[in-house]
Amino acid sequence: MHLTGYVGLLFSLLAFLFIAAWAGFAAWNDKDDALVYIERGQILAAGGVIFSSLLLLVALATRDYSFQYIYDNVDNALAFVYTLTGFWGGREGSLLFWELIIAVSGIVFLYTPGYKTLAPRTRLYFWMFFLAIQGFFLLLLTGWSNPFIELIPAPADGRGLNPLLRNPGMIFHPPLLFFGFAGYTIPAACALAAAIAGEQKSWIKVCRNWNILSWLFLTAGIVLGGWWSYMELGWGGYWAWDPVENASLIPWFAGTAVLHTSVIEARRNALQRTNVFLMALTFLLCIFSTYLTRSGVIQSLHSFGESPVAIPLFWGQIAILVITIMVTFMSERHTHRSLSDFLSRQGMLVLTAWFLLALGMVVTLGTMWPVISQLWTDKAMGLDANFYNRVCLPFMAVLVLLFCYCPWLGWKGGVRNKFGIISVTAVLVAGLIGFYVGGITEPLATLTAAASVAAMVGIVLLFVLYPALRKARHNWGVYGIHLGLVLMALGIAFSGPYKIEGEFVLDEGEVAQIGDFEVKYLSMTEDRTEELRARATTTLEVSKDGVVIGMMNPDKRIYKNFEQSQFAEVSTIFSLGDEIYSTLLGFTEDEKASFKISVNPLVNWVWIGGTLMCIMPFLVLSRIRRPGEKK
Repeated sequence: MHLTGYVGLLFSLLAFLFIAAWAGFAAWNDKDDALVYIERGQILAAGGVIFSSLLLLVALATRDYSFQYIYDNVDNALAFVYTLTGFWGGREGSLLFWELIIAVSGIVFLYTPGYKTLAPRTRLYFWMFFLAIQGFFLLLLTGWSNPFIELIPAPADGRGLNPLLRNPGMIFHPPLLFFGFAGYTIPAACALAAAIAGEQKSWIKVCRNWNILSWLFLTAGIVLGGWWSYMELGWGGYWAWDPVENASLIPWFAGTAVLHTSVIEARRNALQRTNVFLMALTFLLCIFSTYLTRSGVIQSLHSFGESPVAIPLFWGQIAILVITIMVTFMSERHTHRSLSDFLSRQGMLVLTAWFLLALGMVVTLGTMWPVISQLWTDKAMGLDANFYNRVCLPFMAVLVLLFCYCPWLGWKGGVRNKFGIISVTAVLVAGLIGFYVGGITEPLATLTAAASVAAMVGIVLLFVLYPALRKARHNWGVYGIHLGLVLMALGIAFSGPYKIEGEFVLDEGEVAQIGDFEVKYLSMTEDRTEELRARATTTLEVSKDGVVIGMMNPDKRIYKNFEQSQFAEVSTIFSLGDEIYSTLLGFTEDEKASFKISVNPLVNWVWIGGTLMCIMPFLVLSRIRRPGEKK
């Protein structure tokens, strides 16, 4: 079974590399008749990846510890659902899962109407890039990160999955990220192919749905990852600027920038080279994300540690970057249209893209700073959350402000609707005054909150003043996505600077005061399960103005095979206003309990806004007609 799985991957590796070379040769020599065989080759070679993936999944389901990978990530006490999620719980399995999605995506794209509209030569170049990318992943899987290594003799039990990953959010969080990363392979390969082939058909339109869906999955993965951090790690927050968190955020900035600049190409047929470069850059940053989490170059709470894939991943990124630069700047532009000034809607779109890319650069430099700092010092210097908050939050405030005014500007310049822009400005000023008088005096929080309210009012005004907007599903989707972002910004503006937090050591019956709330420690119980060596669960009663508003049960756990570490399970009382959040830190020698308790204002609007951003893109998807199909 081990050898069979490995041979399946090896077959796919050789097939992908051979067919990629064949596709490049056929495209260079205009041999379009080879296309049908190359397309069949993608299906056949993808079959090897699918077959090997199924073998690994069966081995996980049966807890076959003769697999080194399964031994490292599963044990007998692990719940079955988390046993299956072990597929993407470790380095080798996650790379295989990523390649599996790429391989299946290639088959799906092969049968889409958009693919059929591309010229044969463009399709050949597409397969050259796409198949070479798959070959790169399979080279990692067959050389440095093999999930089919055999253990002899097979152990009776495994080491088990990291307890931090035993959370419902982790069932969906990694797959969503991988769907986003893998999805970007299609538009990146298509952009490079169209550029080098001189394709007249816009790859932006062909790959529009792929771009949106990839962005949707990546966004959903990031939002769910933030929720997991909030509920599982006991930080009291949703984003600690951990390197693994940043790894998924960096390509998101580039992918979001592409969505904005692609609108300009679709409307004005401009920024062609820019979009090719940004699209390939987005995929490259997905690889960079993998490099951050799987190479060991940066230490993180939930990275995979040092890995032999570091060097091949590094040189793979260099190769992709060189190819991207060469193709982008050697490609022919079909049009040479200039853009309007910045005080226009397209100008604002370009400015938004630049701000997003700047944010991505800041996060990248901050994440890599421990490595960069070693150029002049022997001791690595890391940057904490304060750095990111100081630098990134102003960018976020500006982005919300841009959205307040962008819809009211004309496409080529000038003000589209004076009443709308005056109304939004009035709401912005009133919001600044109102929040300041209400005690929200921190400048960035005040500005972001006021801009968020102004943006929401602006969206409502747009649909009131322009009835045609209400008739198009696309408009509901676009403005719904931005509404979600604005709600997230509002939640961040309050839940960060105005969080109240404290640590309390309490005896049973004792009360702690935090903000307007009283928290009473009632009791503690102990138990154990097949999976847990020990668990201590506490009960807290929360009151406000003498009225009990709810109970919390934070606990502390010791898992089988992880006896040296204790893991906290947080508890909250849900609220659209002030949410109460508690973590059990431990117990003192005299059996008092130590708690970390916080009041997080408007924090759930982060999840509400994030959910909107993940749902609304479905309204933006469009149907692409097959060649010759009537409208």
